[in-house]
Amino acid sequence: MNDRMSRLWATKTKDDEWWSSFVTAPLAILVNYVVVDIRWLTPNLVTLLSFVTAIVSAVFIVAGETTGFVIGAILIQLSHVLDCMDGQMARYRKTTSASGSYFDKATDQIQVALWFGTVGYVAYDLSNDVLPILLAFIGVAFYSLRGYTKYVAIHVEMSRDSHYLMLIAERDAAGKQANGSSAGFDIRATVKWFIREQRKIVRFDEGVLIFMLSLALVLDALTPMLWVFAASQVSLGLFRSWHRGREIELDRQRRIEK
Repeated sequence: MNDRMSRLWATKTKDDEWWSSFVTAPLAILVNYVVVDIRWLTPNLVTLLSFVTAIVSAVFIVAGETTGFVIGAILIQLSHVLDCMDGQMARYRKTTSASGSYFDKATDQIQVALWFGTVGYVAYDLSNDVLPILLAFIGVAFYSLRGYTKYVAIHVEMSRDSHYLMLIAERDAAGKQANGSSAGFDIRATVKWFIREQRKIVRFDEGVLIFMLSLALVLDALTPMLWVFAASQVSLGLFRSWHRGREIELDRQRRIEK
């Protein structure tokens, strides 16, 4: 493995999402290997390209029929590869920034709403049944709730302890050291790592949703996928809300005991 590939492999997120971990992130590394030293191609521009690709994919999905669905699925995957590329490029060049991270996360959230909203509409148009739109709305709402509860919890904890974010940063750093991005290129270790990664599918995070969405488009199984989307996000959204509240209460009790 040459120096450029070694440096790029080191930029892979240590605890990546399920589909990202062993498909789109490695593909992003391969593309970055070719383009990462093109100076005018900035991480923010790659983020913008990912977002534009997501919009174009939605257009093809709305166009409908098998060809439009397949092209839409391919473009969704391309958008996710680009989404992995921007962070890798920034870390490789050592140009990471708070604004870039914000731009990346904001567009990710919009893309999920765009894709599932589009699929809900198309499934409604094909079946003349409003249920797919309702499922898409519920899924997007509770997917957003998962992130919202995190920031509400941070706000509550910060109001009691101004150093709370420093504690979180220390825990995250310790977790990253304990979890490698992969097992490198050793075959046996890589197989073990691949098997371990499959546990992440139950998280139903963005990587899993992108895989589900693309597969449903290829198989023309939109409404069944929307049932899985809505059910998983309601379950995880409610669990995260309860779990965050429980953590806040446990922290309060620990402070009283001290």
